Amino acid sequence: MELSHQADPHKRARLRWRARRGLLENDLFFERFFRRHEADLSDDDVASLTVLLDLSDNDLMDLLMARREPRDELDTAEIRHVLTLLRTA
Repeated sequence: MELSHQADPHKRARLRWRARRGLLENDLFFERFFRRHEADLSDDDVASLTVLLDLSDNDLMDLLMARREPRDELDTAEIRHVLTLLRTA
């Protein structure tokens, strides 16, 4: 049986490592986000965060700074929820 994100400290560490970005501004968003929300993340939140982490640094920054909103396959309630958490962290 696979452990959930919250039950597996190795998964949490890998997610934090993967969230390290090339742009300092993105890193700052993720530092605050993890400090405030890591303990409460659901597996759905982690899945949505993983999708966002697949974006390029510049595309991610545009979403984090609300210069654009999610569209196409990114326009889901789950991704919007995580994006809101990132923006308000």
